[in-house]
Amino acid sequence: MTAAKPVEPTVGRPTPVTNATRLQKPSGMPVHKYGGYEAVDIPDRTWPEQRITRAPRWLSTDLRDGNQALIDPMSPARKREMFDLLVRMGYKEIEVGFPSSGDTDFNFVRSIIEEGAIPEDVTISVLTQAREDLIERTVESLHGAHRATVHLYNATAPTFRRVVFRGSKADIKQIAVDGTRLVMEYAEKILGPETVFGYQYSPEIFTDTELDFALEVCEAVCDVWQPEAGREIILNLPATVERSTPSTHADRFEWMSRHLTRREHVCLSVHPHNDRGTAVAAAELAIMAGADRIEGCLFGQGERTGNVDLVTLGMNLFSQGVDPEIDFSQIDEIRRTSEYCNQMEIHPRHPYAGDLVYTAFSGSHQDAIKKGFDAMEADAAARGEGVTVDDLEWAVPYLPIDPKDVGRSYEAVIRVNSQSGKGGIAYVLKNDHKLDLPRRMQIEFSRIIQAKTDAEGGEVTPAQIWSTFQDEYLPNPENAWGRVQLRSGQSTTDTDGRDTLTVEATVDGTDTVLTGTGNGPISAFFEALQAIGIDARLLDYTEHTMSEGASAQAASYIECAIDGKVLWGIGIDANTTRASLKAVVSAVNRATR
Repeated sequence: MTAAKPVEPTVGRPTPVTNATRLQKPSGMPVHKYGGYEAVDIPDRTWPEQRITRAPRWLSTDLRDGNQALIDPMSPARKREMFDLLVRMGYKEIEVGFPSSGDTDFNFVRSIIEEGAIPEDVTISVLTQAREDLIERTVESLHGAHRATVHLYNATAPTFRRVVFRGSKADIKQIAVDGTRLVMEYAEKILGPETVFGYQYSPEIFTDTELDFALEVCEAVCDVWQPEAGREIILNLPATVERSTPSTHADRFEWMSRHLTRREHVCLSVHPHNDRGTAVAAAELAIMAGADRIEGCLFGQGERTGNVDLVTLGMNLFSQGVDPEIDFSQIDEIRRTSEYCNQMEIHPRHPYAGDLVYTAFSGSHQDAIKKGFDAMEADAAARGEGVTVDDLEWAVPYLPIDPKDVGRSYEAVIRVNSQSGKGGIAYVLKNDHKLDLPRRMQIEFSRIIQAKTDAEGGEVTPAQIWSTFQDEYLPNPENAWGRVQLRSGQSTTDTDGRDTLTVEATVDGTDTVLTGTGNGPISAFFEALQAIGIDARLLDYTEHTMSEGASAQAASYIECAIDGKVLWGIGIDANTTRASLKAVVSAVNRATR
């Protein structure tokens, strides 16, 4: 008998596809029209082992790349509001326009210079094409600025060389060289010594440009600018259209970073667009591969699918314990200002800033979040006086950051619908009303809410949860329901330790006095209730204070077996005995409702 051939492990290889498992069929779409991206030959790449341990330099291009992509470009007032927001957040490099494109951008640049709106540590950047008249107009817009950069670009990709410019590689390189020389000449002629002047060059469509040619053009530009200590050049390598995986994008950056001859004097900048939906990953991997600087827009505004999202990038760093060096602590103010300036709404699922990103509807998620908050509070308490949750490392399931760190409250963390469970409902009651329901009571009340959502559909708000809870367990005395309404009670203890309880109550609309004896006031009250035909037995009891100080309230929870039903009741009072008696009444009335 032939021994069975051992099964080889498939770790690291695709799982074999058989006729039984391959159910997908050809799409019929014209895939023949598209070619794959070219891989980079860099077998000793080092970027996969790198980590981002400090913030890169940031440039916001909201006022240029973001603005030019709007259906309704920003008015001067909206531009100014966006500029002021970026300054408040801490951006030190801001691309403020394309001044040679028309009077609107030119006048805006002049206004922020002449009105003293630019802090001395903020560098404004302006974009220009490589034509002499445009370069002159661009440099004129910067007169009087304290710190300014001219950003010159020309397309270098084969399709542009062949279709748009109909020029050779040498022709395209000469455009970049001549443009750089003209920028230097007009800067020397127009700008005074008060201006700290910088230069940035972008080989547009870098992602489609041959690497060796992109390097050749960048080196030629550097030969003109002559970067050295104290005289950097910014070489910006834009994914004008995102073409490849982020890993290939990183390979291209590592290749360029290795081959630039004056690398120590070059600020290597990344400018990803989001055509494939991976701009954030492309930017992060480019930083790991050697890039020093990221250009993008708040919330990913920009042409087509947008520029890389500076908010997501910064908050990704923050969530890993790396200071982004940008202030996102008032995320809703940032979002509102962006929505006003761009006249475009931020999606409710947008990372870190959307209305729903810190919200859980799923019951299992809500339960885990509640337990996470409880565990952090317990951990802080165990570490001693003066230690708060804010002193601990954040560890709440499903919440990558503490919503409070970006100015959000916890109110919207748990929202209840038909998919929710006991954890979310319990969280709302504890967080909003200081009621820490026992687990079995959580289950009981969640069924009541579930019935409500099944019947009515949609979301149940925290206010509706509280209203339903009050109606079920804590009816208003002025509109009370149920057989028994407690007015007062007095307990005495004999020498044997047994309590006699005398209760004044309204039973079925009639004032009456009930008396009972037992091992404690609750046991005595159960005996007293037998006089009106209510047979109740205690199953569980728990209590907790709801606040501190002389006026603190206590919440008592009682689980009872009443005439064959198992029900919970709750009572709230400054006196723990009265709170427990109210809890018994709550359960009794629910049993006879």
